[in-house]
Amino acid sequence: MTDICLLFEVHQPFRLKRDFNIGAAFQRGFSAEELHEVYFDNKVNREIFMRVSSRCYFPATKIILEQIEKHRAGKKPFKVSFSFSGTFLEQCERWGPDLLDLFKQIVNTGCVELLGQTYYHSLASLNTYDKAEFIEQVKMHRQVIKDLFNYVPETFENTECIYNDEVAKTAEALGFKTVITEGVERILGWRSPNYIYKAKGSSVNLLLRNYRLSDDISFRFASTWWDQWPLTADKYASWLAHTPGQVIIIFLDYETFGEHHWAESGILEFLRWLPTEVVKWDNLCWSTPKEVVQKYAPCDEIVVPPESTISWADVERDLSAWLGNPYQITLFEILNEIGLLVKELNDPNLLRIWRHLQTSDHFHYMCTKGGGSGMVHDLFNPYGGSIGALKVYMKVLLDLGARCLLISSKRSSARRRSRKIVSIK
Repeated sequence: MTDICLLFEVHQPFRLKRDFNIGAAFQRGFSAEELHEVYFDNKVNREIFMRVSSRCYFPATKIILEQIEKHRAGKKPFKVSFSFSGTFLEQCERWGPDLLDLFKQIVNTGCVELLGQTYYHSLASLNTYDKAEFIEQVKMHRQVIKDLFNYVPETFENTECIYNDEVAKTAEALGFKTVITEGVERILGWRSPNYIYKAKGSSVNLLLRNYRLSDDISFRFASTWWDQWPLTADKYASWLAHTPGQVIIIFLDYETFGEHHWAESGILEFLRWLPTEVVKWDNLCWSTPKEVVQKYAPCDEIVVPPESTISWADVERDLSAWLGNPYQITLFEILNEIGLLVKELNDPNLLRIWRHLQTSDHFHYMCTKGGGSGMVHDLFNPYGGSIGALKVYMKVLLDLGARCLLISSKRSSARRRSRKIVSIK
């Protein structure tokens, strides 16, 4: 029997204002409470959230709920897993409470596992200036999942499946039993991704995404040039049934269903019929990550040192999607340096803004790759290209840094005056 784990990444960033004017903004003297609306384009963010909700979130979630109810009394109930970013949940609470209620309803079926991640879907695990930040964001995410869904995740997925041995150790220290990452050949060698492994230096279980079978849906579903087009649910179930292993991890952006591939492509009907087609095979069943690690013992150890960090992004499946050019690297270093000052100031509004600026999407938009990977980066770029994204992000980051320095300077001056008055007395 092969267990099929169907996982969905559900995330929306807070995008920056394309027309942000650093000079005009600084002269206005906005308070820290007002800065989020100054930096982030919440008109655009709301428009995108509402559009994707109508095309993807509502129809796909209703289909999944329908299929869970259809199969739950059978021998092979339909089960899925969701990884909600904190920024997505913020947008749900702000602009889509009905959608949030729908997700709560589906979680309450008992056929859904919720994964842990960083609250801000951020690159915090790569911050060498403040290693506690990663831990703080994971704890924030765990708390919001507990508050909204009364659920405590046991499985962890770092942002964009970014992974190395240190991520596993941190996840273990935070109480997670399993980590999801990419089944990259350079860490597997001759081995298959379709087995449970153990992380080096910890007791954490590793589940590895089968990127070929995942990308058949994510990237190739609507490609008429593909020799397997059209991809139907029965055909895909047959592929799963003839794939050897203990567990097959199919991990997809949720927006695959209705947004990246429109309903006219047949993607929503594919989702509707896939549960039925899978259970027709005697050697297949639906499971969650938590269930499969209870069912199987790790068969081997996976070693991923920090210098060989992997992810699920682009053909390289490394960090180059976010830190692949000098501009990205420089701005990431400045961002983390400003973070030290932000935390020293201990202002929750500035801290929230700084954390939103850590969201991986901002650096994804600055990528300058060509080829197929470059097309993917450009497709979801709200700034017209990498240079536009770079300029907007740099202006906002410089403005935030200048404000922090100004506040710090004023506080230092106030402390000096206070000490002077005390000494005179």
